[in-house]
Amino acid sequence: MHVCIFSVVVLFSVISEKIKVICEYFPNIQQLRKIFKSLGKLTFFTNNVCFSLNSASHMVVSLVEDYPNYMIINLDKLDYCASLKNLEIISNKQNYKFIQGDICDSHFVKQLFETEKIDIVLHFAAQTHVDLSFVRAFEFTYVNVYGTHVLVSAAHEARVEKFIYVSTDEVYGGSLDKEFDESSPKQPTNPYASSKAAAECFVQSYWERYKFPVVITRSSNVYGPHQYPEKHNRKCCIHGSGLQTRNFLYATDVVEAFLTVLKKGKPGEIYNIGTNFEMSVVQLAKELIQLIKETNSESEMENWVDYVNDRPTNDMRYPMKSEKIHGLGWRPKVPWKEGIKKTIEWYRENFHNWKNVEKALEPFPV
Repeated sequence: MHVCIFSVVVLFSVISEKIKVICEYFPNIQQLRKIFKSLGKLTFFTNNVCFSLNSASHMVVSLVEDYPNYMIINLDKLDYCASLKNLEIISNKQNYKFIQGDICDSHFVKQLFETEKIDIVLHFAAQTHVDLSFVRAFEFTYVNVYGTHVLVSAAHEARVEKFIYVSTDEVYGGSLDKEFDESSPKQPTNPYASSKAAAECFVQSYWERYKFPVVITRSSNVYGPHQYPEKHNRKCCIHGSGLQTRNFLYATDVVEAFLTVLKKGKPGEIYNIGTNFEMSVVQLAKELIQLIKETNSESEMENWVDYVNDRPTNDMRYPMKSEKIHGLGWRPKVPWKEGIKKTIEWYRENFHNWKNVEKALEPFPV
């Protein structure tokens, strides 16, 4: 079986997320093997270096190490936020192949499908940094919409068995009280979310017109090791009041969610991947400061906070219902305190995995 993973703006086929090996989270290896045997010969991964390498790298490592009979192909554009250090552990494995490329290159993508004979695509690739989307809106549209159209078109032509598009809860827009389910209208309020919503429309149209087996996922914020630190020994920049809240999922939980969708997700369907754990931005900043700087007082903590101008739009909440994927057997497992502890420990050792990483920490406006 071949699995192709695209890390930048490209395709992605099995899954990609976090740090540890899949066996750690799936003790029953026979059960996991059955999952992937049911998926076909070749799985193609694509993820945006800026967003999905966090997610994809964990899945890639797990598959390469635990399934030597599967060829894992990882396609990545290697944009500014990419780091192949996250994949060094498997870089010399015989069943792993890295390809540098861009999903916006239609000729390249078409040749790739013809050469690699891909069966499954899991598409993470995207420009994802919301702040940057306000000043690079056309670039986000080109990569996220056009790139996705190129990819789904090539996958359809190649008769791929399953195409999973990784989207975001932000396509719903903000809500103070109403929880979004998969049938809620898309009302994006920033260029990033708008581009993801538009890309969803292209993907879904291939199901409506051709019954091409696509599945769309919309997840809450993912945190954990391997994520480009856009969002270190600098003050925490807080947009506006910092009262906006976000729901946070640990990377390994998201990996399990994608495994569930790969195995049980129905073609033409959309699945929210959410959590009830919610925290305000200012609360998150103060907790991180306390954990990292070991501050002892509120005034000491405030020395590490920098309130900056808010974004042009900044949704207050993204509450989602996830009963649909719960019905497939998935629920998040990693508690916040455990996940954030693991994340901080990893960054203390690996912050400089990226070049010029300090430049990623500028708040909006850039």
